[in-house]
Amino acid sequence: MSTTPITWFEIGSDRPEVAETFYRELFGWTFEEQGGPGASYRQTTAGGERGIGGAIRATNGASPNYAIFYAEVTDVAETCRRAEAAGGKVLVPVKTTPAGLTFAQLLDPSGNHFGVFTPPATA
Repeated sequence: MSTTPITWFEIGSDRPEVAETFYRELFGWTFEEQGGPGASYRQTTAGGERGIGGAIRATNGASPNYAIFYAEVTDVAETCRRAEAAGGKVLVPVKTTPAGLTFAQLLDPSGNHFGVFTPPATA
């Protein structure tokens, strides 16, 4: 078991107000400005009390290195529809793994790559 959990993410954007509006409308996240004049830094508690996990995927040179976060949602297809309506773009359409995990990857309106997923149903 790791003693160094992932507890934070950061989205860099040249249009932070557009990114804030997008994530507020898509996931209901609220933000509080913590930066000073000319240095906007908008913090969110996003996932509330639940933590986040992570993984390393080998790209084998097929794509550039990247960092991405995944938000857990109840309906991946509906979230993709709402993301597109809010100015986002679906990069990897909805897929379901043999184990039952459903996911998609998107771009927010300022060009940041992120994913959404629904875990497999529990028996």
